Amino acid sequence: MSEQSNPASDMSAPTAPVPIAPTLCVIGASPGGLAVALGAVALGAKVVLVEKGKLGIERVAAGDVPVKALIGAARRAEALRTSGPFGIKPPKANGGEFHEVNDHVRRVTEAVAPGETKERLTALGVQIVEGEARFKDAATVVAGDIEIKAQHFVIALPSVPALPAIEGLEQTPYLTSDSIFETRVRPKHLIVIGAGATGLELAQAFRRLGSDVTLLDQAQPLADEDAECAGIVVDALAREGVTIRTRVSIARVRRFRSKIEVTLTDEHGEEVLEGSDLLIATGRRHDFSTLNLDAAGIGLNTDGIAVDHRCRTSNKQVYAIGGFTPHLAEHQAASILRHVLLGETVNASAEPVPRLVLTEPELAHVGLTDVQMALRRRPFRVLRWPYNDNVRAQAERQTAGQIKAIVDKKGKILGVTIVGAAAGEQIVPWTLAIREGLDVRAFAGIVVPYSSYTEIGKRAALGFSGLRLTASGARRVLRWLGLG
Repeated sequence: MSEQSNPASDMSAPTAPVPIAPTLCVIGASPGGLAVALGAVALGAKVVLVEKGKLGIERVAAGDVPVKALIGAARRAEALRTSGPFGIKPPKANGGEFHEVNDHVRRVTEAVAPGETKERLTALGVQIVEGEARFKDAATVVAGDIEIKAQHFVIALPSVPALPAIEGLEQTPYLTSDSIFETRVRPKHLIVIGAGATGLELAQAFRRLGSDVTLLDQAQPLADEDAECAGIVVDALAREGVTIRTRVSIARVRRFRSKIEVTLTDEHGEEVLEGSDLLIATGRRHDFSTLNLDAAGIGLNTDGIAVDHRCRTSNKQVYAIGGFTPHLAEHQAASILRHVLLGETVNASAEPVPRLVLTEPELAHVGLTDVQMALRRRPFRVLRWPYNDNVRAQAERQTAGQIKAIVDKKGKILGVTIVGAAAGEQIVPWTLAIREGLDVRAFAGIVVPYSSYTEIGKRAALGFSGLRLTASGARRVLRWLGLG
């Protein structure tokens, strides 16, 4: 008779974790992480997604969606308020009931959230492991009591707000772009620290929804954008009543009774600003401190995890997504999938990636600027055309703005900045043109619908030859226009 095992001893013995061996392990349910996971399972790969936070509405609420929903509400409020010149009597309102605006933000977030729930991801074939991931060695990730030995790993942690080193900030209540979702009461006077894209977007939105707004930054607003075009955006916010103070040094912040106090310093001494609420909009960052990257042989640089043009780290099994905007992160995700699963040669950094500031007027950019070209000491030309020369812009009273195209001496498109209505949509064909190495004559020759904002781009393109209209040049222009 065979000897029976002792159940009690079996229960007391520690159970070793059984390693999971997927094709791909994605660490983090960021937009890029979800794109990798869903794309990989669609291509037939076995995928494990490790996420320590909650999926669904909690994840969506801490992202871009609530901000865009708030901006959408603010645009409607401004459209009502400025309807007088159209012959429509504007209603008497001060931005609406803010708790109802918050309800709108929540409904939009709830509409997007089902696409990112644990149930949906699991149903599509993604295995979810809930827990905090850390590398055990170069080929193993541990999350709780689960070991994952994947063929490849992708680090795609969600970003978090980057907080400036300001005295008193830890003891002072503040909002970030992640906590806008929680705001139920309209700020009476909102002080915004940070004049980048998010800072300007939210400053304008809250002003349109009835708040007094003061915007502070040590640098110029939209410092990374074309200064000429950024100035048009800044002027628009100032006209709407946003107080913008740049090149200021913030010494400390504190909550004093029911107020927020921000102390500024300069060569003349100190100045104290008082507001009801504080919004920190000084960018975003990734926190890799819990991943134990040293154990995996993964190096860092000043931008975060060091990667090559394939988004691959110093550990060739591990890739990393570093884009802070969803479209950049998803582009990097697609590059990783193409390289890992399809064996394609990719260069994620070579693809032109547009960016958009969702103010009114909008500011969109792709490629190089005139300043960058001047630093390279290469010959170039700047082609411009204003919005106020466009019928659609006049009809909709959206005449503030211009398109500014940078081309080389042969007409190859190198970069484009558009400031004005629908700039985010207009930048798309220019992005394609740069990607395909097109000549500006391609824009001069297309037929665009009348009346549309895209006519502005065509007019700018025609300017490439319009300065030197010889007889032969005139014939070329006529051919581009379809008249020759």
